[in-house]
Order: sequence, then structure tokens, then C-alpha cells
Amino acid sequence: MKAKKIFACVFTACAIVPLAACGSAKEAETTSVTESATVSETAGTIVTESASAGTEASGESLTSEQKKEDDGMKLTIDGREVDVDWENNESVTALKGLCDGKDLTVKMSMYGGFEQVGSLGTSLPRNDVQTTTNAGDIVLYSGDQIVIFYGQNSWAYTRLGKIKDVSASELVEMLGSGDVSITLRD
Repeated sequence: MKAKKIFACVFTACAIVPLAACGSAKEAETTSVTESATVSETAGTIVTESASAGTEASGESLTSEQKKEDDGMKLTIDGREVDVDWENNESVTALKGLCDGKDLTVKMSMYGGFEQVGSLGTSLPRNDVQTTTNAGDIVLYSGDQIVIFYGQNSWAYTRLGKIKDVSASELVEMLGSGDVSITLRD
């Protein structure tokens, strides 16, 4: 269904914007999809799908606002829901798949005085990169463990997201006083 809407938007944009004005084939694809977002917006139809498709077609990363609109995954730490800017990667997509309309609860354990770690019970796709984390960073470690930082560390992780609108001192209070449980839901 989504592909049909995107195709319809691209087709409409290509009918309005001559391909000769678009430049190369790659630019034509990006321009057509971007133009379709403008056409869709004017027509009052779905804009988010077209805008996301244009971003993916051009190889650019999604903005925080697009990430939030696209993912919808919620994180609760010991009953307190926190806002998260989730990454747009296959690890987050797989994590959402684990939720699949139900709550996924993970028992976390304090580790090293700067993080909480919990086993997901399965391996997710990973793309580990040497990273220096900060309070609020959420990462995948070793493919099967979710880690939430309330301090700083440097290691090879796959980024999953970042808790926003919670100060470092609040994160220390939430995560630094003992083991916690987190709940993820889509």
C-alpha cells in the first residue's frame, strides 16, 4: 500500500516536473520524490511517507522530527515514560519487531557505575562503531543487549537512540541507584 502511494506521488511529480530539468537519473529520482512531497502537501494527502521516501532515496538521514513520526516506539523506565529520539537503522526496526504490538520488558542491571544493561534474549542486526557515549544514550551491545547510559563510556556499539528532555542528574537518579526494568512498546 505504501509503495503504491509513493509511486502515485512520484508519478504525479514527474508529470509536473519535466525530467530534463531534474538532471541525472539519481537527481531525477530524488527531485521527483521531493517534488511529490510538495504536490502531496498541496493536495492535502500523506506527506510523511513521501518526505521519508525522498530522504531515503537521496541517502540523507532523517531529522529528529521524522524519526519520531516514523517510529512511534515508547520507552518506560520503572514506570516513567521518557521521550527518545530513535535512530533510523535496521537494529531499531528489529527492536520494534520484537515489540510487535505488545510490551517488551527487559530487566536491567547496573554495570560499571555508568550504565544499565539488559539482555534482549535474541540477537539484532548490528553495525558497531567505536563510540563515546553520554548520559541518555541507548545502544546495542554485542547484538543482544540493550544498554542505557547515565554516565560516559567508550566502546564499539550500535546506536539505538537518545533519551531527550531528561537531565544527566535525573538520569543518575533514575538509573544509578539500583537495577531497573524498562518496557518498550510500539
